[in-house]
Amino acid sequence: MSASTVEVSIVNSRQPVTVIGLGPMGQAMAGAFLDKGHRVTVWNRTPSRADALVERGAVLAGSVEEALTANELVILSLTDYEAMYAVLEPAAHALSGRVLVNLSSDTPDKTRAGARWIVEHGGVHLTGGVTVPPSGIGKPESYTFYSGPREPFETHQPTLEALTSTDFRGEDPGLAALFYQIGMVMFWTSMLSYWQAIALADAHGLTAAEILPHATETMASMPNFLSFYAARIDSGEHGGDVDRLAMGLASVEHVLHTIADSGVDTALPAVVVDLFRRGMDAGHAADSFSSLVQLMKKAG
Repeated sequence: MSASTVEVSIVNSRQPVTVIGLGPMGQAMAGAFLDKGHRVTVWNRTPSRADALVERGAVLAGSVEEALTANELVILSLTDYEAMYAVLEPAAHALSGRVLVNLSSDTPDKTRAGARWIVEHGGVHLTGGVTVPPSGIGKPESYTFYSGPREPFETHQPTLEALTSTDFRGEDPGLAALFYQIGMVMFWTSMLSYWQAIALADAHGLTAAEILPHATETMASMPNFLSFYAARIDSGEHGGDVDRLAMGLASVEHVLHTIADSGVDTALPAVVVDLFRRGMDAGHAADSFSSLVQLMKKAG
């Protein structure tokens, strides 16, 4: 058997897959499957978004039902679970026997409800939480959280790893969504702090490029703080032996005043100061500022 014959045989043995939803992420995923030799069926509400993928060998389904019945493994890349219902409900009868890997973002509760809906229609639901933007798809150093029934996950894991590495978190369908949202909590808030720093720098004639080394060094120090405080928080240790909330309040007030004096928007630092003051009012002045976790655990 020639090398070319072996190569064709390997490609033909790869699992065919359907991708529904061709925004930037869905297009990147369909492209990654094609790169790895999978036969790919695609569907999108706006068919023209599939043009480049079709040129590369993907098959454009004429309907959602056709896309679902084309393959056992179906990847959903939609805005949220409301979009999933809008797309799939007209073809719900075609869900039976399909394994739907929903890589759409939403809350853990909505994810669990969506999983039940898929199961009620005879399908299998796996939740995925992709931790990278479209540019990270197809790279083994990227990873995606998964949760749901273990057996179908393990069956389809080799195919899913055409997208990213996989991190299975358990059989509760909400777990992958939870881990994804934990990352988003940190990402959006951290990036807003960077935009705030840039706005402050700009008010004083400095560019983003000029403060980048300092900003990068500051962010690079964060893992040490995360590790240090995680162990103390899990043990309920909020003693003021390392830092005190009262001193922290003074610091965040200095930040707020600096930003206000510079004529820069104060919405974000004002929220931070308010949280610190609530901690003081709750009697944590002499405790570590990690005690604010206790406030955050309680609504309102």
